[in-house]
Amino acid sequence: MELGKLKKVENLREIWENEERCFTPWLAQEENMKLLSETIGIPIKVMTNEAKVGKYELDIYGINEDTGDNIIIENQIEASDHPHLGKLLLYGAGYDAKTLIWIVKEATDEHKQAVEWLNEHSDESINIFLIKIELFKIDDSLPAPHFEVIAEPNNWTKILRNSGKNIELSGAKLKDLNFWQGFVDYCKRNRTTFSMRKALPQQWYDLSLGSNGNLIRLTVSQHGDLNCSLYINNNKELFNELYANKDNIETLLGYSVIWDYKENRGASSVDLKCNFNVDWDSENYDESYEWLMKTAENFKKVFKKFLK
Repeated sequence: MELGKLKKVENLREIWENEERCFTPWLAQEENMKLLSETIGIPIKVMTNEAKVGKYELDIYGINEDTGDNIIIENQIEASDHPHLGKLLLYGAGYDAKTLIWIVKEATDEHKQAVEWLNEHSDESINIFLIKIELFKIDDSLPAPHFEVIAEPNNWTKILRNSGKNIELSGAKLKDLNFWQGFVDYCKRNRTTFSMRKALPQQWYDLSLGSNGNLIRLTVSQHGDLNCSLYINNNKELFNELYANKDNIETLLGYSVIWDYKENRGASSVDLKCNFNVDWDSENYDESYEWLMKTAENFKKVFKKFLK
């Protein structure tokens, strides 16, 4: 079998002559931002390019589609330098961002160490990523982009440091973290349609639907109970609209679901409980992962028809 030769494009400016006019508009396109989202595990929705911060301009301002939190992106298709690190922090403060992303051609050891230090000494709500952008060709093919994470937040360390919980609870959280990390890996292997974010040590894992804060929430209890929910945040009117289509929705899903209005709470949900539990003594959770992924995919396929 004849194979091609993989070649790295050393000069990024052969493709993107200018950061502001070429690279930033390219990155802001939906398919390219999706690639970055999948790399860091956070669903990013671009709000605007070249956003004003005082007398400066931020390359890209976006939001986390799961949480609505602000995200800022600073681009540099050269080696990392001090001025861009300063801009990253300035823009993060200006937009009260929870996620700061610095994209560079090359990252120096000093700047990698600086980002790691900032992540270690900030609270768990602030996350800073240092990302390397590369281009590759196979023989004379079109160049293909590749994002490599150079430094990222250690959410597990942050949560343990700030939680104040005892060793027993930390052990339970570690079990949750391992379960969801396995789920993320399973979904990537099986080509899920969702953009997978980082796993965290908690009993739930959220999947974005990209529609006004509505999401699919998967949960696993310490007893092994599995649940898949359409989580509707602060929108009782939407819940009522969906409930008015209950018969149609359940026909499309192929099963009945639990419609939970939650009278005294802002959020409502539509839930499906699994008919088997996770076997925590097993080293293989693939049966549970399969149910979670297939159910979430089915929820997404059906409910997106009714979410405007």
